[in-house]
Formats: sequence, C-alpha cells, structure tokens
Amino acid sequence: MKVAVVGYGIEGVASYEYFTRHGHEVTVCDQNTELQLPAGAASQLGDGYLDNLDRFDLVVRTAGMHPNSILEKNPGIASKITTQVNEFLRACPTKNTFGITGTKGKGTTTTLISKMLEADGKQVFVGGNIGIPLFSFIDELTPDSWVVLELSSFQLQDVQFSTHIAVCLMVVPEHLNWHVDMEEYLAAKANLFAHQTPVDVAVYFADNDNATHIASAGQGQKVPYFTPPGATVVNDAITIDGQEICKTSELKLLGQHNWQNACAAVTAVWQVTQNVTALRSVLTTFSGLEHRLEFVRNLAGIDYYNDSFGTTPETAMVALQAFAQPKVVILGGSDKGAQYDELAQVVKDTNVRQVLLIGDQAARIQASLEKVGFQDFSAGGNAMSEIVGKAQQLAQPGDVMLLSTACASFDMFRDYKDRGTQFKAAVQALA
Repeated sequence: MKVAVVGYGIEGVASYEYFTRHGHEVTVCDQNTELQLPAGAASQLGDGYLDNLDRFDLVVRTAGMHPNSILEKNPGIASKITTQVNEFLRACPTKNTFGITGTKGKGTTTTLISKMLEADGKQVFVGGNIGIPLFSFIDELTPDSWVVLELSSFQLQDVQFSTHIAVCLMVVPEHLNWHVDMEEYLAAKANLFAHQTPVDVAVYFADNDNATHIASAGQGQKVPYFTPPGATVVNDAITIDGQEICKTSELKLLGQHNWQNACAAVTAVWQVTQNVTALRSVLTTFSGLEHRLEFVRNLAGIDYYNDSFGTTPETAMVALQAFAQPKVVILGGSDKGAQYDELAQVVKDTNVRQVLLIGDQAARIQASLEKVGFQDFSAGGNAMSEIVGKAQQLAQPGDVMLLSTACASFDMFRDYKDRGTQFKAAVQALA
C-alpha cells in the first residue's frame, strides 16, 4: 500500500516508522525542506507538499492539519484521509480502551485513570494528545493490555472508531480558529462516542449540556458523573455507589474544577474495577501535571503558580477561583476565537490585585475588564523576565502570582510549554 504521511513532527515520525515497519511504501510530505529524514525515505517537501496526494492509497494527516487543507488541493480523496488515532483504534489488539475528550482537564483525567488502573495491577499504555504517539507502543500491546488515550478535537475530526469506555468532560467553545464553527467542534468530539455499541460505556459531565449531547451520539451505556450513578461529591467526599473514595480536602489537585476531573476518573475506572484502595491512593497523592496550576516557588511570602496550559477563558476562571488569596494574574496571548466578558467578571469577583496584560489579545481583555468596572490592570511587557519582574513588584506577601493567560501562546512563545518553561525560569531567577 502506498502511504503519504503528511506532517513529520513527533506523530509523523511514529507514523512513518509504523507503516514502514509493516511493509508499506511510505512518502513523507511536509512543508519543511530541511527535515532530517531516514536514509532512503521518499519525500515530497516544500510548497508543493500537498500536491497530487490522490496517487496514494492512504493519506495520514498530522492531527493539527484540518482535512480541508488537504481536500482543497485534492478534492475527492476524503475517503483516503486518516489519522494515527483512527488507524490505532482500527488495529488495536485490545478491547480494554479508554478515550478521554473535552475542552480542558483531559490530561489530568487521562493521568488519573491510568494511575488508578496501574494501582489495580493492570498493564497500562497512555498516549494521544498527552504527547505520546500511539504508534510508538501499538506493537507492544496484547489482548490483556489497557490503553488510555487523551483525544483532542483535531484527532477526532474524522475518526471512525470509538473506545470501549469514552469520557466527555466539560465542553465549551475552543479552537474556533481551526474548526469551521462550534457545530463542527462538537461533532468532532462526538465522533469518539458515535461508533460505540450497547456493550460500550459513555461517561459524561452531567452539568454540561454540550457533554450530554456529545455522549448521546452513540449506543454506549450512558453514565453521568458529578451526579449519581456516577461519582459525585457528597458531604465533602468523592463518593460513588454509596462508597466514599476520599475527602475533597485530601485531594492533592488544587481547585474545585479538579473535583470534576476526579469524579470523571473514578466513574470511568469504576466500570472495570471497584478497588476503592487503588482509587483513593491515586487521588490522595497525584498533585497534577506540569503547566497545570503547578506550584513553582514561594519567595518573600508570594506563591508563584504556572498554569500555562490554561489557554481559554474558562480555564483561567477556574484557576482564579482556586485561590482565595489576593492575586496578580497574567492574562493575554494569541487569539482562539474566545470572548472575555465572563472572565472579566470573575477577575472582578475573585480578589485580584492586579492584571498584567500581554500579547495580541491584551486590548480585547482590557476592554472586557473596563466593561465590568475593573481598572487594576497594566501592560505586562514583551519578555517573560520583564513580565515576571513587574508581577513581583505588584504582589505583596500572602499573594498568589498566577500565570493563567486565557489565551494561546503563539504570538510570543513557541507553545504553552515554552511559555510555562520561560515563566518558571524567570520565577526561579528572582531574588
């Protein structure tokens, strides 16, 4: 079979190696003409990398490339376009699969589920949007393996298979600069559930209409969380089927929004094991992923937190609500098609001492702050060291200094990881 791998990043490298290993004729297609390719690899690089893809039997797009970008130059090949996620689910040798989607919380919930399964003694493989290519471990799987996948709307845009247990967290508008509209964004998420059968399970956030709608797309058994029969909070404890897993005060994850993630993970894992000890051990020890409300240091009585992964107004709002202390918060960055009026009201209501505005969206966020009567904002600057230095000057002992921008990072930084890493380095350099 002739295969085109379109996009040669981390995922594309794994796709090239997988299809080559399985005896297919693979061509790398990428705009970058300076790629370091394996010896003898066929390639189509430069401005014409999307030309004449109809000559291939399979076109494996990188997740970040919308199928329309390929179809504009190659009309009529929609049936040939696939993704690593789609091919993984088609070929996966185990039925023990979890898929987690939603707007935010995917990485945290994916990690909680995988750690709970491991605590129950299972062999677990984790991959997908969390940064681990699925083809990097597919050949290691057996029918007894367990797989937990974090799945973005980009990866689900045209997927044709579902996981045995699918989880939909809260869904709010995001990536509307990539998706045609909100309807397409929701439809992409729904693809994870659309191909479920009655023996499968659809876990969803009961308090979110979008999540409820998405989970209804297939025939899987519907199990809501944050309300019975799924896990919910009763008497300040994560509880399911009348059994207390742990007190919310024992959770190592900061913020009430993580109660939702904890309940999602417990509900999903409860479908395969009711090992309360295993679930409790994870919830009371796991403190979170890098760049998600990550404590950096305390200096002169000020706590510095890195929440660079928070790239939407909704994630910035829950980050602000996680702290009762006075806060200096960094907001702004590149556009994702979001609105900021609700964020501005939360800023006003959550004991924010000062907002530092950065990036392309600074003026729009400022306008929303002014609309609700919040005036304690100033320009943050153009370099992270400058921004953090200003924040230190504005904060007082007992305050929280928070990077949770509500925006993407691409105007000033390579990605959210680069932004968070630069923030942590600047904080560590403070004296």
